[in-house]
Amino acid sequence: MIRPIRRAAVLGLVLLAALLVNAARVQLFQARELNENPANRRIAISRYAQPRGDVLVQGAPVTGSRDTREQLRYERVYRDGPLYAPVTGYASQTYGTTLLEHAEDAVLAGTDPLLAPFPFLGGDGQGRWPGGDVATTIRASLQRAAYEGLAGRRGAVAAVEPSTGRVLALVSSPSYDPGLLSGTGRAVRDAWARLNREPGRPMLNRAIRETYPPGSTFKLVTAAAALDEGVVTDVDAPTGTPDPYLLPGTRTELPNASDGCGDASLSYAVRWSCNTVLAQVGVRVGLRGMSEAAERFGFNDPGLRIPAAVAPSNFDTGMSRDQLALSSIGQYDTTATPLQMALVSAAVANGGELPRPHLVERTTRAGGGLVRGAEPDTYRRAMKPSTAARLKELMVAVVEEGSGHRAAVPGAVVGGKTGTAQHGVGNLGTPYAWFTGWAQPEDSARPVVAVAVVVEDASARREDISGGGSAAPLARAVLAAAVTEAATEEAAEPEEE
Repeated sequence: MIRPIRRAAVLGLVLLAALLVNAARVQLFQARELNENPANRRIAISRYAQPRGDVLVQGAPVTGSRDTREQLRYERVYRDGPLYAPVTGYASQTYGTTLLEHAEDAVLAGTDPLLAPFPFLGGDGQGRWPGGDVATTIRASLQRAAYEGLAGRRGAVAAVEPSTGRVLALVSSPSYDPGLLSGTGRAVRDAWARLNREPGRPMLNRAIRETYPPGSTFKLVTAAAALDEGVVTDVDAPTGTPDPYLLPGTRTELPNASDGCGDASLSYAVRWSCNTVLAQVGVRVGLRGMSEAAERFGFNDPGLRIPAAVAPSNFDTGMSRDQLALSSIGQYDTTATPLQMALVSAAVANGGELPRPHLVERTTRAGGGLVRGAEPDTYRRAMKPSTAARLKELMVAVVEEGSGHRAAVPGAVVGGKTGTAQHGVGNLGTPYAWFTGWAQPEDSARPVVAVAVVVEDASARREDISGGGSAAPLARAVLAAAVTEAATEEAAEPEEE
Protein backbone atom coordinates (compact mmCIF):
# COMPACT_ATOMS: atom_id res chain seq x y z
CA MET A 1 0.00 0.00 0.00
CA ILE A 2 2.85 2.43 0.72
CA ARG A 3 4.14 2.47 -2.90
CA PRO A 4 0.72 3.40 -4.41
CA ILE A 5 0.25 6.11 -1.77
CA ARG A 6 3.72 7.47 -2.53
CA ARG A 7 2.98 7.52 -6.26
CA ALA A 8 -0.34 9.29 -5.64
CA ALA A 9 1.39 11.84 -3.44
CA VAL A 10 4.06 12.52 -6.10
CA LEU A 11 1.36 12.87 -8.76
CA GLY A 12 -0.52 15.26 -6.47
CA LEU A 13 2.63 17.35 -5.97
CA VAL A 14 3.28 17.43 -9.72
CA LEU A 15 -0.29 18.57 -10.38
CA LEU A 16 -0.02 21.21 -7.63
CA ALA A 17 3.26 22.48 -9.10
CA ALA A 18 1.69 22.60 -12.56
CA LEU A 19 -1.24 24.56 -11.12
CA LEU A 20 1.11 27.04 -9.42
CA VAL A 21 3.17 27.44 -12.59
CA ASN A 22 0.04 28.07 -14.63
CA ALA A 23 -1.25 30.58 -12.07
CA ALA A 24 2.09 32.38 -12.12
CA ARG A 25 2.04 32.40 -15.92
CA VAL A 26 -1.41 33.94 -15.97
CA GLN A 27 -0.68 36.47 -13.23
CA LEU A 28 2.79 37.53 -14.34
CA PHE A 29 2.88 37.11 -18.09
CA GLN A 30 -0.71 37.10 -19.37
CA ALA A 31 -2.34 39.60 -17.01
CA ARG A 32 -1.99 42.58 -19.34
CA GLU A 33 -3.19 40.61 -22.37
CA LEU A 34 -6.23 39.31 -20.49
CA ASN A 35 -7.02 42.73 -19.06
CA GLU A 36 -6.93 44.26 -22.54
CA ASN A 37 -8.97 41.51 -24.15
CA PRO A 38 -12.27 43.05 -25.37
CA ALA A 39 -14.10 39.90 -24.29
CA ASN A 40 -13.09 40.45 -20.64
CA ARG A 41 -16.12 42.23 -19.16
CA ARG A 42 -14.74 42.26 -15.62
CA ILE A 43 -12.52 45.27 -16.34
CA ALA A 44 -15.40 47.35 -17.70
CA ILE A 45 -17.72 46.25 -14.88
CA SER A 46 -15.10 47.24 -12.31
CA ARG A 47 -14.40 50.55 -14.07
CA TYR A 48 -18.02 51.66 -13.95
CA ALA A 49 -18.90 50.14 -10.57
CA GLN A 50 -18.30 53.47 -8.79
CA PRO A 51 -18.94 57.12 -9.58
CA ARG A 52 -16.25 58.86 -11.61
CA GLY A 53 -14.49 61.86 -10.09
CA ASP A 54 -15.48 65.32 -11.28
CA VAL A 55 -13.98 68.05 -13.45
CA LEU A 56 -14.25 71.38 -11.62
CA VAL A 57 -14.48 74.96 -12.86
CA GLN A 58 -13.80 77.47 -10.09
CA GLY A 59 -14.66 74.80 -7.54
CA ALA A 60 -17.99 73.79 -9.09
CA PRO A 61 -18.37 70.43 -10.86
CA VAL A 62 -19.26 70.52 -14.56
CA THR A 63 -19.50 66.72 -14.65
CA GLY A 64 -21.30 64.08 -12.60
CA SER A 65 -22.26 60.41 -12.53
CA ARG A 66 -25.69 58.78 -12.88
CA ASP A 67 -26.59 55.42 -11.32
CA THR A 68 -28.14 53.34 -14.12
CA ARG A 69 -28.70 50.24 -11.94
CA GLU A 70 -27.32 48.20 -14.83
CA GLN A 71 -24.21 46.05 -15.19
CA LEU A 72 -22.12 49.08 -16.17
CA ARG A 73 -23.56 50.93 -13.25
CA TYR A 74 -22.37 54.55 -13.31
CA GLU A 75 -22.67 56.66 -16.44
CA ARG A 76 -21.09 60.07 -17.05
CA VAL A 77 -23.29 63.19 -17.13
CA TYR A 78 -22.34 66.77 -18.00
CA ARG A 79 -23.59 70.15 -16.83
CA ASP A 80 -23.50 72.75 -19.63
CA GLY A 81 -22.05 70.02 -21.84
CA PRO A 82 -21.65 72.05 -25.06
CA LEU A 83 -20.07 74.95 -23.17
CA TYR A 84 -17.34 72.83 -21.59
CA ALA A 85 -16.95 70.04 -24.15
CA PRO A 86 -13.64 71.49 -25.49
CA VAL A 87 -12.31 71.26 -21.93
CA THR A 88 -13.74 67.97 -20.64
CA GLY A 89 -14.02 65.91 -23.82
CA TYR A 90 -16.21 62.84 -23.29
CA ALA A 91 -16.06 59.69 -21.14
CA SER A 92 -18.05 57.04 -22.98
CA GLN A 93 -18.73 53.43 -22.06
CA THR A 94 -18.76 52.75 -25.81
CA TYR A 95 -16.15 55.05 -27.35
CA GLY A 96 -13.61 55.63 -24.56
CA THR A 97 -12.31 59.01 -23.43
CA THR A 98 -10.94 62.23 -24.94
CA LEU A 99 -9.29 65.50 -23.87
CA LEU A 100 -9.25 66.06 -20.09
CA GLU A 101 -11.36 62.96 -19.43
CA HIS A 102 -8.58 61.00 -21.16
CA ALA A 103 -5.50 62.84 -19.92
CA GLU A 104 -6.64 62.64 -16.27
CA ASP A 105 -8.46 59.33 -16.55
CA ALA A 106 -6.38 57.62 -13.86
CA VAL A 107 -7.38 60.21 -11.26
CA LEU A 108 -11.02 60.45 -12.34
CA ALA A 109 -11.47 56.67 -12.57
CA GLY A 110 -9.70 56.02 -9.25
CA THR A 111 -6.76 53.98 -10.56
CA ASP A 112 -3.95 56.48 -9.93
CA PRO A 113 -1.68 54.97 -7.23
CA LEU A 114 -1.41 58.41 -5.60
CA LEU A 115 -5.09 58.13 -4.64
CA ALA A 116 -4.26 55.24 -2.29
CA PRO A 117 -4.47 55.97 1.46
CA PHE A 118 -0.72 55.34 1.75
CA PRO A 119 0.69 56.12 -1.72
CA PHE A 120 4.23 56.31 -0.39
CA LEU A 121 4.14 52.52 0.01
CA GLY A 122 3.94 52.21 -3.77
CA GLY A 123 1.62 50.11 -5.85
CA ASP A 124 1.24 48.50 -9.22
CA GLY A 125 -1.55 50.81 -10.35
CA GLN A 126 -4.05 47.90 -10.46
CA GLY A 127 -6.01 49.04 -7.40
CA ARG A 128 -9.14 51.18 -7.52
CA TRP A 129 -10.05 53.90 -5.06
CA PRO A 130 -12.81 56.53 -5.06
CA GLY A 131 -12.37 58.74 -8.12
CA GLY A 132 -10.49 61.98 -7.55
CA ASP A 133 -11.37 65.45 -8.83
CA VAL A 134 -9.62 67.59 -11.43
CA ALA A 135 -9.71 71.34 -10.78
CA THR A 136 -9.23 73.27 -14.00
CA THR A 137 -7.83 76.76 -14.57
CA ILE A 138 -10.92 77.77 -16.59
CA ARG A 139 -12.85 80.91 -15.58
CA ALA A 140 -16.58 80.48 -16.14
CA SER A 141 -17.24 84.10 -17.15
CA LEU A 142 -14.56 84.04 -19.88
CA GLN A 143 -15.69 80.64 -21.14
CA ARG A 144 -19.28 81.79 -21.44
CA ALA A 145 -18.35 85.12 -23.05
CA ALA A 146 -16.38 83.28 -25.74
CA TYR A 147 -19.08 80.64 -26.29
CA GLU A 148 -21.89 83.16 -26.58
CA GLY A 149 -19.76 85.43 -28.76
CA LEU A 150 -19.21 82.69 -31.32
CA ALA A 151 -22.95 81.97 -31.22
CA GLY A 152 -22.61 78.71 -33.12
CA ARG A 153 -20.35 80.07 -35.87
CA ARG A 154 -17.40 77.91 -36.80
CA GLY A 155 -14.38 79.09 -34.89
CA ALA A 156 -12.52 78.97 -31.61
CA VAL A 157 -11.26 81.05 -28.70
CA ALA A 158 -8.30 80.43 -26.42
CA ALA A 159 -7.37 82.65 -23.47
CA VAL A 160 -4.41 82.32 -21.11
CA GLU A 161 -3.00 84.20 -18.14
CA PRO A 162 0.30 85.65 -19.43
CA SER A 163 2.25 85.42 -16.19
CA THR A 164 1.38 81.81 -15.32
CA GLY A 165 0.14 80.05 -18.48
CA ARG A 166 -3.20 79.17 -16.91
CA VAL A 167 -5.73 78.46 -19.64
CA LEU A 168 -8.68 80.68 -18.75
CA ALA A 169 -10.98 79.83 -21.66
CA LEU A 170 -11.04 77.14 -24.33
CA VAL A 171 -14.02 77.26 -26.66
CA SER A 172 -14.72 75.53 -29.96
CA SER A 173 -17.81 76.08 -32.08
CA PRO A 174 -20.06 74.46 -33.12
CA SER A 175 -20.03 72.27 -30.04
CA TYR A 176 -21.92 69.19 -28.84
CA ASP A 177 -23.19 67.58 -25.66
CA PRO A 178 -20.70 64.87 -24.59
CA GLY A 179 -23.43 63.30 -22.45
CA LEU A 180 -24.99 61.92 -25.65
CA LEU A 181 -22.05 59.51 -25.89
CA SER A 182 -21.77 58.46 -22.24
CA GLY A 183 -23.60 55.15 -22.20
CA THR A 184 -24.19 52.16 -24.45
CA GLY A 185 -26.90 51.11 -26.83
CA ARG A 186 -28.46 52.26 -30.05
CA ALA A 187 -29.08 55.88 -28.96
CA VAL A 188 -25.37 56.35 -28.29
CA ARG A 189 -24.36 54.76 -31.59
CA ASP A 190 -26.86 56.94 -33.47
CA ALA A 191 -25.57 60.08 -31.75
CA TRP A 192 -21.99 59.12 -32.64
CA ALA A 193 -22.88 58.59 -36.28
CA ARG A 194 -24.87 61.83 -36.45
CA LEU A 195 -22.08 63.91 -34.87
CA ASN A 196 -19.50 62.46 -37.23
CA ARG A 197 -21.69 63.23 -40.26
CA GLU A 198 -22.28 66.88 -39.40
CA PRO A 199 -20.35 69.22 -41.73
CA GLY A 200 -19.44 71.53 -38.84
CA ARG A 201 -17.48 68.71 -37.14
CA PRO A 202 -18.70 69.57 -33.61
CA MET A 203 -16.43 67.03 -31.93
CA LEU A 204 -13.30 68.71 -33.35
CA ASN A 205 -11.61 70.88 -30.73
CA ARG A 206 -10.70 73.80 -32.94
CA ALA A 207 -8.94 75.65 -30.10
CA ILE A 208 -6.12 73.11 -29.73
CA ARG A 209 -6.55 70.45 -32.44
CA GLU A 210 -7.15 72.52 -35.57
CA THR A 211 -4.53 74.67 -37.28
CA TYR A 212 -5.34 77.65 -39.48
CA PRO A 213 -3.30 80.08 -41.57
CA PRO A 214 -2.80 82.84 -38.97
CA GLY A 215 -2.67 85.65 -41.51
CA SER A 216 -1.57 89.03 -40.22
CA THR A 217 -1.55 87.97 -36.55
CA PHE A 218 1.72 86.18 -37.41
CA LYS A 219 3.25 89.58 -38.21
CA LEU A 220 3.89 89.90 -34.46
CA VAL A 221 6.36 87.02 -34.73
CA THR A 222 8.01 88.60 -37.77
CA ALA A 223 8.26 91.98 -36.03
CA ALA A 224 9.79 90.31 -32.96
CA ALA A 225 12.36 88.53 -35.12
CA ALA A 226 13.27 91.78 -36.91
CA LEU A 227 13.77 93.66 -33.64
CA ASP A 228 15.70 90.83 -31.97
CA GLU A 229 17.98 90.39 -35.01
CA GLY A 230 18.57 94.14 -35.38
CA VAL A 231 17.10 94.15 -38.88
CA VAL A 232 14.86 96.97 -37.64
CA THR A 233 16.29 99.30 -35.02
CA ASP A 234 13.82 102.18 -35.26
CA VAL A 235 10.16 101.17 -35.55
CA ASP A 236 9.21 104.65 -36.76
CA ALA A 237 11.79 104.85 -39.56
CA PRO A 238 10.76 104.24 -43.20
CA THR A 239 11.58 100.73 -44.38
CA GLY A 240 11.98 101.53 -48.07
CA THR A 241 9.38 98.91 -49.04
CA PRO A 242 7.60 99.48 -52.36
CA ASP A 243 3.84 99.11 -52.74
CA PRO A 244 3.17 96.63 -54.27
CA TYR A 245 6.12 94.43 -53.35
CA LEU A 246 7.55 92.03 -55.94
CA LEU A 247 8.07 88.63 -54.33
CA PRO A 248 11.77 87.69 -54.61
CA GLY A 249 12.64 85.66 -57.71
CA THR A 250 9.14 85.96 -59.19
CA ARG A 251 6.97 88.31 -61.18
CA THR A 252 4.22 88.12 -58.58
CA GLU A 253 3.25 91.35 -56.89
CA LEU A 254 2.13 91.34 -53.26
CA PRO A 255 -0.52 94.03 -52.64
CA ASN A 256 -1.86 95.67 -49.49
CA ALA A 257 -5.41 96.00 -48.27
CA SER A 258 -4.56 99.29 -46.52
CA ASP A 259 -3.44 102.67 -47.84
CA GLY A 260 -0.15 104.34 -47.00
CA CYS A 261 1.97 101.18 -46.90
CA GLY A 262 4.55 102.35 -49.43
CA ASP A 263 7.86 102.98 -47.61
CA ALA A 264 5.95 102.61 -44.34
CA SER A 265 7.60 102.18 -40.96
CA LEU A 266 7.29 98.97 -38.95
CA SER A 267 5.06 100.81 -36.51
CA TYR A 268 2.64 101.86 -39.26
CA ALA A 269 2.82 98.43 -40.87
CA VAL A 270 1.79 96.63 -37.67
CA ARG A 271 -0.93 99.18 -36.93
CA TRP A 272 -2.52 98.93 -40.37
CA SER A 273 -1.34 95.42 -41.28
CA CYS A 274 0.81 96.21 -44.32
CA ASN A 275 1.65 92.96 -46.10
CA THR A 276 4.50 94.42 -48.12
CA VAL A 277 6.52 95.75 -45.21
CA LEU A 278 6.36 92.59 -43.08
CA ALA A 279 7.02 90.34 -46.08
CA GLN A 280 10.17 92.27 -46.94
CA VAL A 281 11.24 92.39 -43.30
CA GLY A 282 10.85 88.59 -43.05
CA VAL A 283 13.05 88.12 -46.12
CA ARG A 284 15.67 90.42 -44.60
CA VAL A 285 15.64 88.43 -41.35
CA GLY A 286 16.22 85.29 -43.41
CA LEU A 287 14.93 81.74 -43.21
CA ARG A 288 17.11 80.71 -40.29
CA GLY A 289 16.24 83.77 -38.22
CA MET A 290 12.54 83.48 -38.94
CA SER A 291 12.49 79.72 -38.23
CA GLU A 292 14.28 80.16 -34.92
CA ALA A 293 11.99 83.02 -33.92
CA ALA A 294 8.86 81.00 -34.74
CA GLU A 295 10.14 78.03 -32.73
CA ARG A 296 10.89 80.28 -29.74
CA PHE A 297 7.19 81.17 -29.78
CA GLY A 298 6.24 77.47 -29.78
CA PHE A 299 5.83 76.63 -33.46
CA ASN A 300 6.97 73.19 -34.69
CA ASP A 301 6.59 71.62 -31.23
CA PRO A 302 4.80 68.24 -31.48
CA GLY A 303 5.12 67.58 -27.75
CA LEU A 304 2.99 70.36 -26.25
CA ARG A 305 0.30 69.12 -23.84
CA ILE A 306 -2.00 70.99 -21.48
CA PRO A 307 -2.34 67.99 -20.50
CA ALA A 308 -4.43 67.07 -23.60
CA ALA A 309 -2.24 66.98 -26.70
CA VAL A 310 -2.07 70.17 -28.78
CA ALA A 311 -1.67 69.98 -32.55
CA PRO A 312 1.72 71.43 -33.57
CA SER A 313 1.65 74.82 -35.26
CA ASN A 314 3.80 74.94 -38.39
CA PHE A 315 6.48 77.21 -39.81
CA ASP A 316 8.44 75.58 -42.62
CA THR A 317 12.20 75.35 -42.15
CA GLY A 318 12.95 74.88 -45.85
CA MET A 319 11.58 77.53 -48.24
CA SER A 320 12.48 79.74 -51.16
CA ARG A 321 12.67 83.49 -50.56
CA ASP A 322 9.27 84.17 -52.12
CA GLN A 323 7.73 81.47 -49.91
CA LEU A 324 9.48 82.98 -46.90
CA ALA A 325 7.96 86.37 -47.75
CA LEU A 326 4.47 84.86 -47.73
CA SER A 327 5.16 82.82 -44.60
CA SER A 328 6.28 85.98 -42.79
CA ILE A 329 2.76 87.39 -43.14
CA GLY A 330 1.07 84.17 -42.02
CA GLN A 331 0.38 82.66 -45.42
CA TYR A 332 1.91 79.89 -47.60
CA ASP A 333 2.26 76.81 -45.29
CA THR A 334 2.28 78.68 -41.99
CA THR A 335 -0.48 77.39 -39.69
CA ALA A 336 -1.32 77.86 -36.03
CA THR A 337 -3.82 76.78 -33.41
CA PRO A 338 -5.78 79.50 -31.61
CA LEU A 339 -3.94 78.49 -28.42
CA GLN A 340 -0.62 79.11 -30.18
CA MET A 341 -1.63 82.63 -31.21
CA ALA A 342 -2.85 83.35 -27.67
CA LEU A 343 0.63 82.33 -26.50
CA VAL A 344 2.19 84.81 -28.95
CA SER A 345 0.27 87.64 -27.27
CA ALA A 346 1.04 86.18 -23.84
CA ALA A 347 4.77 86.32 -24.58
CA VAL A 348 4.50 89.98 -25.57
CA ALA A 349 2.45 90.78 -22.46
CA ASN A 350 4.85 88.84 -20.21
CA GLY A 351 8.06 90.65 -21.15
CA GLY A 352 9.11 88.13 -23.79
CA GLU A 353 8.81 85.04 -21.59
CA LEU A 354 6.41 82.42 -22.89
CA PRO A 355 4.64 80.61 -20.04
CA ARG A 356 3.94 76.90 -20.31
CA PRO A 357 0.17 76.61 -20.84
CA HIS A 358 -1.73 74.32 -18.51
CA LEU A 359 -5.39 73.50 -18.01
CA VAL A 360 -5.22 71.66 -14.66
CA GLU A 361 -4.67 73.64 -11.46
CA ARG A 362 -4.60 70.59 -9.20
CA THR A 363 -5.95 67.07 -8.77
CA THR A 364 -7.37 65.93 -5.43
CA ARG A 365 -8.67 62.81 -3.72
CA ALA A 366 -12.39 62.39 -3.22
CA GLY A 367 -11.97 63.75 0.31
CA GLY A 368 -10.11 66.83 -0.89
CA GLY A 369 -6.49 65.84 -0.22
CA LEU A 370 -4.02 67.14 -2.78
CA VAL A 371 -2.68 64.64 -5.31
CA ARG A 372 -0.81 66.97 -7.68
CA GLY A 373 -0.60 70.73 -8.04
CA ALA A 374 0.50 72.82 -11.01
CA GLU A 375 3.59 74.99 -10.79
CA PRO A 376 3.98 77.92 -13.23
CA ASP A 377 6.82 77.17 -15.60
CA THR A 378 8.59 78.91 -18.46
CA TYR A 379 7.93 77.26 -21.81
CA ARG A 380 10.27 79.37 -23.97
CA ARG A 381 12.06 82.73 -23.99
CA ALA A 382 10.38 84.09 -27.11
CA MET A 383 12.17 87.43 -27.43
CA LYS A 384 14.24 90.03 -25.60
CA PRO A 385 12.43 92.05 -22.91
CA SER A 386 13.17 95.24 -24.87
CA THR A 387 11.55 93.73 -27.96
CA ALA A 388 8.48 92.72 -25.95
CA ALA A 389 8.18 96.25 -24.55
CA ARG A 390 8.32 97.72 -28.05
CA LEU A 391 5.74 95.24 -29.37
CA LYS A 392 3.40 96.06 -26.48
CA GLU A 393 3.44 99.68 -27.63
CA LEU A 394 2.78 98.67 -31.22
CA MET A 395 -0.12 96.42 -30.20
CA VAL A 396 -1.68 99.18 -28.09
CA ALA A 397 -1.52 101.47 -31.12
CA VAL A 398 -3.37 98.83 -33.19
CA VAL A 399 -6.32 99.04 -30.78
CA GLU A 400 -6.20 102.76 -30.00
CA GLU A 401 -5.46 104.06 -33.50
CA GLY A 402 -5.55 101.19 -35.99
CA SER A 403 -7.47 98.20 -37.28
CA GLY A 404 -8.25 96.70 -33.88
CA HIS A 405 -10.23 99.57 -32.35
CA ARG A 406 -13.29 97.36 -31.84
CA ALA A 407 -11.38 95.38 -29.19
CA ALA A 408 -11.03 98.36 -26.83
CA VAL A 409 -12.21 97.76 -23.25
CA PRO A 410 -13.11 100.71 -20.96
CA GLY A 411 -10.91 100.83 -17.88
CA ALA A 412 -8.13 98.75 -19.43
CA VAL A 413 -5.13 99.07 -21.69
CA VAL A 414 -5.60 96.67 -24.59
CA GLY A 415 -3.05 95.59 -27.17
CA GLY A 416 -3.93 93.54 -30.20
CA LYS A 417 -3.40 92.47 -33.78
CA THR A 418 -6.03 91.73 -36.38
CA GLY A 419 -5.70 89.23 -39.18
CA THR A 420 -7.61 88.12 -42.26
CA ALA A 421 -6.18 84.83 -43.45
CA GLN A 422 -6.74 83.83 -47.05
CA HIS A 423 -6.83 80.14 -47.97
CA GLY A 424 -8.13 77.69 -50.52
CA VAL A 425 -7.20 77.26 -54.18
CA GLY A 426 -6.21 80.66 -55.53
CA ASN A 427 -7.06 82.14 -52.11
CA LEU A 428 -10.71 82.00 -53.16
CA GLY A 429 -11.94 80.38 -49.93
CA THR A 430 -13.80 82.47 -47.37
CA PRO A 431 -11.03 84.14 -45.32
CA TYR A 432 -10.58 83.37 -41.64
CA ALA A 433 -10.97 86.35 -39.31
CA TRP A 434 -8.38 86.54 -36.53
CA PHE A 435 -7.67 88.68 -33.50
CA THR A 436 -5.03 88.16 -30.85
CA GLY A 437 -4.26 90.48 -27.98
CA TRP A 438 -4.06 91.11 -24.26
CA ALA A 439 -5.67 93.34 -21.63
CA GLN A 440 -4.26 95.08 -18.57
CA PRO A 441 -6.58 96.86 -16.11
CA GLU A 442 -5.56 100.48 -15.69
CA ASP A 443 -4.85 99.97 -11.98
CA SER A 444 -2.95 96.70 -12.52
CA ALA A 445 0.80 96.17 -12.74
CA ARG A 446 0.59 93.58 -15.51
CA PRO A 447 -1.76 92.14 -18.14
CA VAL A 448 -4.28 89.65 -16.80
CA VAL A 449 -5.25 87.84 -20.01
CA ALA A 450 -4.06 87.07 -23.53
CA VAL A 451 -6.56 85.86 -26.08
CA ALA A 452 -6.80 84.58 -29.63
CA VAL A 453 -10.00 84.37 -31.67
CA VAL A 454 -10.54 82.78 -35.07
CA VAL A 455 -13.87 82.89 -36.90
CA GLU A 456 -14.29 80.70 -39.97
CA ASP A 457 -17.69 82.26 -40.67
CA ALA A 458 -18.35 80.18 -43.76
CA SER A 459 -21.89 81.55 -44.07
CA ALA A 460 -20.84 85.21 -44.33
CA ARG A 461 -20.09 87.15 -47.45
CA ARG A 462 -16.37 87.12 -48.24
CA GLU A 463 -16.12 90.91 -48.23
CA ASP A 464 -17.61 91.11 -44.74
CA ILE A 465 -14.89 89.02 -43.12
CA SER A 466 -12.11 90.80 -41.28
CA GLY A 467 -10.20 90.40 -38.08
CA GLY A 468 -11.24 93.87 -36.96
CA GLY A 469 -14.87 93.38 -37.90
CA SER A 470 -15.59 89.75 -36.98
CA ALA A 471 -13.02 88.67 -34.40
CA ALA A 472 -12.16 91.85 -32.47
CA PRO A 473 -15.64 92.37 -30.93
CA LEU A 474 -15.66 88.76 -29.76
CA ALA A 475 -12.19 89.20 -28.27
CA ARG A 476 -13.37 92.35 -26.53
CA ALA A 477 -16.10 90.39 -24.71
CA VAL A 478 -13.54 87.90 -23.42
CA LEU A 479 -11.02 90.60 -22.48
CA ALA A 480 -13.73 92.58 -20.67
CA ALA A 481 -14.79 89.48 -18.72
CA ALA A 482 -11.18 88.94 -17.64
CA VAL A 483 -10.81 92.57 -16.55
CA THR A 484 -14.04 92.34 -14.54
CA GLU A 485 -12.95 89.05 -13.00
CA ALA A 486 -9.60 90.54 -11.99
CA ALA A 487 -11.34 93.52 -10.36
CA THR A 488 -13.69 91.20 -8.47
CA GLU A 489 -10.83 89.06 -7.19
CA GLU A 490 -8.87 92.12 -6.11
CA ALA A 491 -11.88 93.51 -4.24
CA ALA A 492 -12.34 90.19 -2.47
CA GLU A 493 -8.77 90.11 -1.17
CA PRO A 494 -8.43 91.17 2.51
CA GLU A 495 -6.73 94.49 3.05
CA GLU A 496 -3.31 94.48 4.69
CA GLU A 497 -3.18 96.10 8.13
